[in-house]
Amino acid sequence: MKKAGFLIGLHKEQKLRIVEPSEEMKQAYIEKSSASMKSAEILLQNSLLENSVPMVYYSMYNMLMALFFKVGIKCENHAASIILLNELFGIENSKIEFAKKERVDKQYYADFDISRKEVENLISMTKEFNSSLYDFIDKLTNKDINTFKEKLRKMLKITSDSK
Repeated sequence: MKKAGFLIGLHKEQKLRIVEPSEEMKQAYIEKSSASMKSAEILLQNSLLENSVPMVYYSMYNMLMALFFKVGIKCENHAASIILLNELFGIENSKIEFAKKERVDKQYYADFDISRKEVENLISMTKEFNSSLYDFIDKLTNKDINTFKEKLRKMLKITSDSK
């Protein structure tokens, strides 16, 4: 499986690791997510549409990082983080994949059109994504956390507790 090999490779490079869960880091990423959303809305209000799109993506991505630190996962690769959202947690990742694609298109290319309505829809989609992910994080039990960490160990073929 291509995804598994990719994730295992990142683990070998120490770019995907099991770490101690951190409430402080979780909270810091929730705050970063909120700040990114506020930035996206301010940019939209000032008709800076293309600049709003990356902030929308980073709002989603930071909420994903909050989930990872709640469980005790450190991942330094955006694509892998998005894969893990679905493969490890069973959470649909098409919204964040779409937002990532939009971010790349709007940040790195000049030949695109974007409308106010499209940005408004992205912001709405992001608020929905963040809200559902926040609820998921909030409902996690210690048993759930241990289950996800064990599942990740199996995915990464970690045989000992050598993270």
